[in-house]
Order: sequence, then structure tokens, then C-alpha cells
Amino acid sequence: MKLRRPRRPQDFRLADSAQQIVGGFLLAGPFVVTEEVWTLAGNMHDLQALAIVAIVFTIGYAALYKADTTRDADDEQEVAGIPIRFISLMLVTFGSVTILALLFGAPETFLEPETNGEFAEVTFKAVAVGSVFSVIGAATADSIFAK
Repeated sequence: MKLRRPRRPQDFRLADSAQQIVGGFLLAGPFVVTEEVWTLAGNMHDLQALAIVAIVFTIGYAALYKADTTRDADDEQEVAGIPIRFISLMLVTFGSVTILALLFGAPETFLEPETNGEFAEVTFKAVAVGSVFSVIGAATADSIFAK
């Protein structure tokens, strides 16, 4: 008879975030500098942008804990009941798109807003669109290179 050891939380390491960052930046780059994304964002309603954010969270969670059968959200280190790996994924996903957009000067290049609020709103929507692709890259890199 084999004794079962209690499962201990998987440690989340800095290397895991680094893998997510590489994947997130890799897939986000082409979408941040595409005029069509910024035009689309300018024509989106707020509710559409929020729905996209919800989709990004769903894709991220599913990619980390449903598609990868070797990982269990209940076995990971948590903050306020949320796995640290998932928190990192969301920060990387939205952060990489935002950083690239600002570094490339995409908002200033593609937008002619009438107010600062409109400028921020359209930038948020464009970041949401780009995050759909960034989350796929970040989660894939995290899963492929996981130990």
C-alpha cells in the first residue's frame, strides 16, 4: 500500500513571470501598432470593452487551470483566494499591451481625441482588444515552460 503525501502548493517563481512576460509581449506587439485596432476601439461601446476584459480573464483562467491538466488552482499559492500565477498572468497581459502602446506612441499616432477622458477611454479599449492576444501568448508560455 502506497502512502499518499498531502499536496503542497506549487511555488510561483520569478521565472514563471518572466515566461509570461515573454509570451505576453510577443503576441501583443503586432496588435498595439495596428491602426485597425485603434479604429475598432474608437467605435466600441464601454460594455463591449468590459465584455472583452471578462473574456480575457476567462481565457487566462481556462488556459492555466483547465487546458493544463497538471495544474490545479487549489494547490497554488494564493492572495485573497486568487492564485498568484493568475494574478501575475493578468498583470502581464494588460501591462504588456499598455507598455507597448505607450512606448510606441500608439495613442498619439492613431487618436485625435477631443478630451483627455476620451483619449484614456479609447486607449483602455485598444488595450482590452490587444489583451485578447497577449493572454494567449502569456498563458501558453507559462504552461509550455512550466516544470
